[in-house]
Amino acid sequence: MIGAAQSIHEHLARLVVYPDETFHEDVAGCRAALQSDHPEAGTAVRCFEEAIRDDTVEEVDELFTRTFDINPVCSLEVGWQLFGENYGRGEFLVTMRQVMREADLPESSELPDHLMHVLLILGRAPREWADEFAAMCVIPAIDKMLNGLKGKSNPYANVLQAIRDVVAVRHATAASESNLLEGEPWTPQLHS
Repeated sequence: MIGAAQSIHEHLARLVVYPDETFHEDVAGCRAALQSDHPEAGTAVRCFEEAIRDDTVEEVDELFTRTFDINPVCSLEVGWQLFGENYGRGEFLVTMRQVMREADLPESSELPDHLMHVLLILGRAPREWADEFAAMCVIPAIDKMLNGLKGKSNPYANVLQAIRDVVAVRHATAASESNLLEGEPWTPQLHS
């Protein structure tokens, strides 16, 4: 049985992968899942849904590629947002691969630090660990992604805002003013 947190995170994860033939249904399902517990995030997803309503899957795929693949400031790789191309990113990738194994998540064609994987991990991880990971890594990375879209009319900004809102609300106990870039890197490991 999937818990509510895992389900919400899975719905959100479907919005940050290359769109396929079920993408419009995935967006509608995510919006519906968010409406009761996360109405602001649900509204942001509804704005995204309305913006792409008449677009084909190919057109949404093109938007996705322009937004996240061509423009590195909006890269969906959390480790890249936090570390750039320096050595810390390599360590982060190795650790995230191990965390995915511990969370029983299969690898995909995306790197282990991709926001899709990160959301799935947050949905499965123990609460205290997920709270710290959200505060130290996920929220700062999403903030950088959102800054990369600031001033642009890009519907994916609504998706990122919805994800940020849900992560901040669900992991509010630790999501204060923590910032991985100001101090010693935090190593995400589910088990010591």
